[in-house]
Amino acid sequence: MATTTKKDLIDRISGRTEMKRTEVKMAVQIFLDEIIEELKAGNRLEFRDFGVFEVRERAARTAQNPKTLEQVAVPARRAVRFKVGRLMGESVMKASPTRQVVAAG
Repeated sequence: MATTTKKDLIDRISGRTEMKRTEVKMAVQIFLDEIIEELKAGNRLEFRDFGVFEVRERAARTAQNPKTLEQVAVPARRAVRFKVGRLMGESVMKASPTRQVVAAG
């Protein structure tokens, strides 16, 4: 499995649109910053057919260190969840029929 970086995406978009790389880089960064700001504010972001980003509250709990079996208090926290949209899910499943798409959460 290969890793694609933000730089790789910027280069691809720049090549496909004939926009300057610096303009694409700024637009991509602004887009990502806006996603972060919306999630920080507790808002849900929905991109039709792509997916949904939302912040979920995770309750405080007690966990166990598997090595020492010691009980550890895990504080409540906020976590970002991504739910795959219909078209993206179908596209990914077609590209890799033996794998399942798993959303973080």
